[in-house]
Amino acid sequence: MAAMKIMLVDDEPDFVEVTQTLLESHSFDVVTAHSGAEARQKAPEEKPDLIILDVMMETRTEGFDVARWLREREDTGRIPIIMLTAVNQEVPWRFEPDEMWLPVDTFLDKPVSPERLLGEVKKVAQHVEAEEQ
Repeated sequence: MAAMKIMLVDDEPDFVEVTQTLLESHSFDVVTAHSGAEARQKAPEEKPDLIILDVMMETRTEGFDVARWLREREDTGRIPIIMLTAVNQEVPWRFEPDEMWLPVDTFLDKPVSPERLLGEVKKVAQHVEAEEQ
């Protein structure tokens, strides 16, 4: 089986570099996007197996908008999304995945330990692999 391709979408260069290195050291292929617009352009082209998506980039809700856009499209609607963000530190309410407003598979708060992130990615990898069989 080919290595699982992950699209990492975050506007913080240091976070992208560290996370990309972590994932690649565990044999994942990583494609990066540094904005919601770049993610919208690259996701249909790259067809990643998983998207790790930040929320607060150019706007405070950009990741939410990108997640809904991805879900509405036929070519990206089934790609699992892990939302990885510090938004819950910035606002007085908690966000949780739901069908309408936040259509993601997993919601993780930053900072997240490398072990926790890898655990979530591996769960998705196992699910993707099972679907392919």
